Amino acid sequence: MSASPPFHGLSAALLQGRRAGMAMAAIGAIAFSGKAIVVKLAYQHGVDAVTLLMLRMLLALPFFLVLAWVAGWGKPALSRRDWLGIAWLGFTGYYAASFLDFAGLVYISAGLERLILYLNPTLVVALNWLLYRKRVHPWQVLAMLISYAGVLLVFGMEASLQGSHVVWGSTLVLGSAISYAFYLVYSGQLVQKLGALRLVGLASVVASVLCIGQFVLSRPLDSVWLVTAPVWWLSVFNAIFCTVIPILLVMMAIERIGSGMAAQVGMIGPLSTIGLGIWILDEHFSWVLVLGTALVMAGILLFSRWSLKVPASRP
Repeated sequence: MSASPPFHGLSAALLQGRRAGMAMAAIGAIAFSGKAIVVKLAYQHGVDAVTLLMLRMLLALPFFLVLAWVAGWGKPALSRRDWLGIAWLGFTGYYAASFLDFAGLVYISAGLERLILYLNPTLVVALNWLLYRKRVHPWQVLAMLISYAGVLLVFGMEASLQGSHVVWGSTLVLGSAISYAFYLVYSGQLVQKLGALRLVGLASVVASVLCIGQFVLSRPLDSVWLVTAPVWWLSVFNAIFCTVIPILLVMMAIERIGSGMAAQVGMIGPLSTIGLGIWILDEHFSWVLVLGTALVMAGILLFSRWSLKVPASRP
């Protein structure tokens, strides 16, 4: 007896909504992944991580303010505890994670960066085990080992080609992934209270202020006028098409198909980053990269089947 298609029996409208959700998740994942390519292109023009991150968040800040305002319209006012939670999540989830990611991209390829960040679901489960002693299923442990083996394979190849600085860059990006995992672990209650869009908007506003403040405190203010035109245009593209739009697309996708399906569709992200890195940045291609990527994606796919919570997106 043949198996029924995934959406068998659904109404035409619901089926159309599911297909639209999957398309949104795929486009959002590709757009998020394009951030690494844009950052690497900007670095070719001599800009540093602090300045580049400030430009991205400065240009995205008006959109985050509108998002927070629209999502909070008619909702109850926030308490002092809510604001403290938002400030903490904005620091860990968007400021620290973004800064460490941008800093790490100075030293490693866009493909390796995306593979490391894609380990987020495993880090969330590990933190839940460490902090709350939540049980880890043996299949999850096996899936984690498969994923980490894939990352180590690509890491070893890149270290042999690029040198010891790959260790530092990978450490920074892993720190970014861990910081974002803390955000995911602690954001559950606030998401339920405020809603995902409102929390994302407010936490992103906090992160934007922190990124701008870091630049003001560590760089001469007039240095912003020394930034070349290509960096400005790349930052505009990064803010709109690799930050704001994918956040909205992934959130709308989750409403239609759920976070689990959105996360599985989002597995196209690492593939798109690696492909774009080879095409645009002339990054190294080898069968070791193919094998490592396949191991990471297979591990995360197996892992997601046993996970109750899978992160949907990260700016």
